[in-house]
Amino acid sequence: MNQQTTPLLDAVERLIHTNPAYFRIPGHRLDRGISSRLTDRTGSRIFAYDVTETPFTDDLHAPEGAIREAQELLRDLYGADESFFLVNGTTCGNEAMILSTAFEGQEIMIARNAHKSAMMGLVLSGAKPVYVTPAVIDAWGIQGAVEPCAVRALFREHPKCTALLLVHPTYYGICSKLQEIADICHENNALLLVDEAHGGHLYFDKTLSGERRGALACGADLCVQSMHKVTGALTQSSVLHIKSHGVREEALLRVAQNLHLVQSTSPSYLLMISLDCARYELAMHGEQMYEKAAALAEDARRRINRIEGFACLEETAQTALDRTKLVFSARGLGISGFALDALFLERFNVHVELSDHENVLAVVTYANVQEDLDRLVDACAAISDTYRNAEEKYDTCVIKDRVCFPKLPEQVLTPRQAYFAPKREIAWEDAVGAVSGQLIAPYPPGIPALYAGEVVSREAWEYIEDFRKRGRHIHGADKDGQLRTIKVIG
Repeated sequence: MNQQTTPLLDAVERLIHTNPAYFRIPGHRLDRGISSRLTDRTGSRIFAYDVTETPFTDDLHAPEGAIREAQELLRDLYGADESFFLVNGTTCGNEAMILSTAFEGQEIMIARNAHKSAMMGLVLSGAKPVYVTPAVIDAWGIQGAVEPCAVRALFREHPKCTALLLVHPTYYGICSKLQEIADICHENNALLLVDEAHGGHLYFDKTLSGERRGALACGADLCVQSMHKVTGALTQSSVLHIKSHGVREEALLRVAQNLHLVQSTSPSYLLMISLDCARYELAMHGEQMYEKAAALAEDARRRINRIEGFACLEETAQTALDRTKLVFSARGLGISGFALDALFLERFNVHVELSDHENVLAVVTYANVQEDLDRLVDACAAISDTYRNAEEKYDTCVIKDRVCFPKLPEQVLTPRQAYFAPKREIAWEDAVGAVSGQLIAPYPPGIPALYAGEVVSREAWEYIEDFRKRGRHIHGADKDGQLRTIKVIG
């Protein structure tokens, strides 16, 4: 196929150029009805591309023309059997993967560092999760890769698991040994589902080998990518890929049907056009885009490592990394990741993607420029100059005891059973020993510390309590952002 084309963009342009008398949805009538409060600041031209299904523009839920061609181009670029545009983000892709591969009462293996959208998929499907816990990188206080030996052991205990859903690479850029894990899944007649939200760019580094390659190249049967996270698509634009390996093919056939359940019936053409154009850029310039991002990140990594009190997460024989992710800390200065994030923002207008108790994460893409990285490195140097010899450390940010990830709480009900069970509210301080009726996930990265249907262990409570006391953002908190109460079952 001709990757130099953008069929959906071209189709919408053809419609606009006909200058139609327009009586379809949306109501703003191409670019005429948008508030001047917005257009005075942004211009109006882009809104003409916000259209709906027409004979020119095709239909996402039954594609026959431009959308089908755009998805086929995406399929060929990534080496998939079939590819789909997603306008409800990777969230709906994770939901569709779970819905397609595990029915009510069936077991499905889920990496415990999966995004909270995995729980939504479990609620919809009724499947029973069997959790596999990623290894912990103790020196950095973060979860790392899912180990193949852990997957193999769980299949011995739960041989009827229909699939495994894991994250590759993780939010922190850590890669699991996907090929080995895929082989284990297929040996057990199970599918490998990959939340590759942060990995759509890995396919364009031709020097990659082993676990750092893209999921489809490593044997994944289904994967979802957030094209807005690391390529040029608009926020909420994602894609889902299928690549059959002869295992549970009937489940793969259900994916398109289940996408109808979790996607809007009024898909945004702006989002889909952005996917079409992001695919075009990757096809034309993907290798250069990846190499630029990696070179910028690696140069910054070297420079930050030379700053007193700072250190960057490095690849080792045990830990494979996405080179474009910068994970670093100022623990040598006694400054927590949360406080470092605040210093960057308040004093240097530098925005990082996330912070935790010890680290911050900067996501570097092809669209960054050298000045961005210079500002980041200069901010690190200035913070080091200020605090390395200070008699008093920066208030509120000194790292105290290292936070330990809690062991898996006891699962009493499946997420679906817990979702529909009667609930009552109790004080958060009284929650230990109760069965949670809700998900609680510090955000970012949105990884649940507690799922609905699980017993609130002392360990899980203390882990969440640490976030609460620090005033960190927690999904599952009260409406005012506090965590005074919790819904429990029974």
